[in-house]
Amino acid sequence: MCDYFDKEPVLIDLLFLLFSISPEYVFQHWNDDEFFGYQFLNGINPIMIQKCERIPENFPVTQDMVAGPLGEHTTLREELKKGTIYLVDYKILEGLPTNPVNGKEQYVAAPLCLLHQKRTGELIPLAIQLSQHPGPLSPIFLPTDEEWIWTLAKTWVRNSEFHTHEVIAHLLRGHLMAEVFTVATLRQLPMCHPLYKVNPSPCISSLIFVPFSFQLLIPHRLENLTYTHLCLPDDIEARGVTSLHNYYYRDDGLKIWDAIESYVSGIVELYYQNNLSVQRDYELQAWICDIFTKGFLARRTSGVPSSLRSIPELIKFLTMAIFTCSAYHAAVNSGQFELGAFMPNLPSSMRKPPPQMKAPVTLNEFLDIIPEMNTTSQVLSVLWVLRNEDFDMKMLGEYDEEHFVEEEPKQLITAFQQRLAHISEEIKRRNASLKLPYTYLYPPNIENSTTI
Repeated sequence: MCDYFDKEPVLIDLLFLLFSISPEYVFQHWNDDEFFGYQFLNGINPIMIQKCERIPENFPVTQDMVAGPLGEHTTLREELKKGTIYLVDYKILEGLPTNPVNGKEQYVAAPLCLLHQKRTGELIPLAIQLSQHPGPLSPIFLPTDEEWIWTLAKTWVRNSEFHTHEVIAHLLRGHLMAEVFTVATLRQLPMCHPLYKVNPSPCISSLIFVPFSFQLLIPHRLENLTYTHLCLPDDIEARGVTSLHNYYYRDDGLKIWDAIESYVSGIVELYYQNNLSVQRDYELQAWICDIFTKGFLARRTSGVPSSLRSIPELIKFLTMAIFTCSAYHAAVNSGQFELGAFMPNLPSSMRKPPPQMKAPVTLNEFLDIIPEMNTTSQVLSVLWVLRNEDFDMKMLGEYDEEHFVEEEPKQLITAFQQRLAHISEEIKRRNASLKLPYTYLYPPNIENSTTI
């Protein structure tokens, strides 16, 4: 290999024992198609993948293109019918301006990536197009292409993952949504209010490395962010990924969602006897209205409620808020350093435009496209801070301050903690049989709130 690749393992050797997916493993497998696909399921951005029921018109993949990876006993049409074909679309990055780095222009793509889940469970890439507009200058790259041109196509997708993860999955949905809930709580709910005591997001301290121009993604995505996206069971159904195998983010997330929902249901039903009592809680109505108008700009198409008319509506919204500020943030935050420590797996910028033809690519040409060493060092220092665990971490379900003095809510908290402990044991048993344990939603690893 080359000096650049030889220097990266120095850091990896010191840290690989700290993580479930070690940086050393990433260094060894970053170029494997199976690991590339795995990260869409259980990496730091597991919310992009969706079922593909028909090939998009602007992504003209044919049977002849993918016959090799699919194998001789099936066809693309048959796999579409079976529901084993999936799509990741980065259209939101199209036309985004970039900032210069080290005084040099950088580039961004808006790829489409088609994937297939094999009978054995591995999710592998079938085809990649690096723009939203097919044509002679936008070829479809395939696993059967020359090694480094296929690697470069996958690296462009991983670069798109960096941007959509850091700005959308992490900053917008993991931090800014939590800030919306927190500010509305401090504005509208007195400390004696039962929902204040449930404590959906008590502590926020955002730190993230995002180039200024990419912050344009936030208002763009906010225009399309919906209540369905924020509610895990609804989002899983909407993306058509209920039957996707080895999707541990979904499996563990749904268990934690259910545990939170059970806890919230007990608290809400303890203090609200009927739907009318919800409607007449004017502090509660001011709280949800504040979130709708300030956080979602009174956008009806978001599906976010502007008022709460029933006990089930209140339970669902509170469950979403608590899940977002705890489990969801843990899922998209916890693996940033381990998956990004070997930079080619998660490059923060690209120094040359996407290829417009399938000309052979050498290793040195590949290195001239990915970030320079100083850029990598700066980004890794931020990812390390974001990933590093706090010594004063408070796990989900742990509360230092006893806001509730009544016996019933205390019992509900204890039941919540016991259920999380049971989920932890289930995850430990499952992980014992996995080559790559999934620990981002292991309850002892989940902060009680978004703290960094």
